[in-house]
Amino acid sequence: MSPNTEIAFTLNGVRQRATVAPGTSALGLLREDLGLTGTKYGCGEGECGACTIAVDGRSVNACLMFAVDLDGRTVTTIEGLGGDRRAQAVRHALVEYGAVQCGFCTPGMVMQATQLLARSPRPDAAAAKTAIEGNLCRCTGYQKIVEAIVAAGERLAKEGV
Repeated sequence: MSPNTEIAFTLNGVRQRATVAPGTSALGLLREDLGLTGTKYGCGEGECGACTIAVDGRSVNACLMFAVDLDGRTVTTIEGLGGDRRAQAVRHALVEYGAVQCGFCTPGMVMQATQLLARSPRPDAAAAKTAIEGNLCRCTGYQKIVEAIVAAGERLAKEGV
């Protein structure tokens, strides 16, 4: 059996150190060891997007990434988007457009939409659909989610963000 590995990374703007066992996923580290339960365990196979996090600014399925691969990286979870204006606009629009029902997919959707708005401040519906294509929602369908993402971009543009 391989020994545990010490890693250091930046998590939601704070430098972290952790000791991880071989085979521990990034999702396991975040949820079980660090108590960040906003990142959801959905399928464990990278199919549903409920575990979406950003690693060095790119969306990643945390269930598919080994925790040791976070070493030296910058990680953002849904908890780290609390004060982000883009994330706030997305969350507000999701509620306004009735795009939230059970809420299980919401953290992954917000992560993807926030990343999209950082790259493309005023996305159209096609860009919004593409951004969330790896995220499953079993309750709302996708039209209201897409409309909410587009509306969030429009709102941010009016506010000059």
